[in-house]
Amino acid sequence: MPNKKSLVKDYMTKNVISVNPSTPTEDVIRIMKESDHNSYPVVDENNKLVGMVTSFDILLKDWADEVKDLMSTDLVVANENLSINDASRVMFRRGISRLPVINKNEELVGIITNTDMVRSHIERSTPTKVEYFKSTMEQLYGIKTTLKRMDVDTDKLRPTQDRIYADELEGRTYELKRGLAEPAIVVKTGDRWILVDGHHRSVAAKKLGCEKIDCYVIELEKDIVLGMEKTADKAGIHTFDDIEIIDDDQHPLIAITESIKDNMNKNKRD
Repeated sequence: MPNKKSLVKDYMTKNVISVNPSTPTEDVIRIMKESDHNSYPVVDENNKLVGMVTSFDILLKDWADEVKDLMSTDLVVANENLSINDASRVMFRRGISRLPVINKNEELVGIITNTDMVRSHIERSTPTKVEYFKSTMEQLYGIKTTLKRMDVDTDKLRPTQDRIYADELEGRTYELKRGLAEPAIVVKTGDRWILVDGHHRSVAAKKLGCEKIDCYVIELEKDIVLGMEKTADKAGIHTFDDIEIIDDDQHPLIAITESIKDNMNKNKRD
């Protein structure tokens, strides 16, 4: 997969809650309670960005009945084609946690946050992992493969892992709800979609009722039964219902972290 500069439009949140200058302040407070967000872009009738209103505006400024008398108009914004690295620099230097995103017509098209920046760095490591696995498959079986990123029907995925951890599942569910989950890795061989990496996020997607999941799909040029398929067959793993969810133990990485924390506390007591 060729290297490609990551752009703001690739990671921004597109479904943005916005208000207009004549929105009553009482309505903004209600929206804040319902959405758990504390700031909103303000747009005019043409969806042009004209300001931002935040909880600080409402709390620290003199009360006003409408947004237009509270909103800030001195804004830092990002163009949708700005690189992630440049956006990160702007946010760091200005000490801000989110940027409204506009297109060439100055219309609001999204918002990008520190969380999105973190997600962009997490996902940048994924193509490298996918390319390595793709090359391994080609060398192992002496075949050519193609790679594409696409949404795959959750029901089509064939799991190959016999257990997952409840706490990790909870984390992946949180990420999916907020659009933060990185793609799963799938091998398509014949008419089968073999799930290689991403069992926690796939089970989370299934439980959330998601019909599709974002995947990197490595398609083999001919039908080959993979070793992981055979292992899954022997273990009786055919659907997500066959996967055991372990809720009386922690994911190994979390367990290690807890252990280190416990040792630090013990050393302080000693």
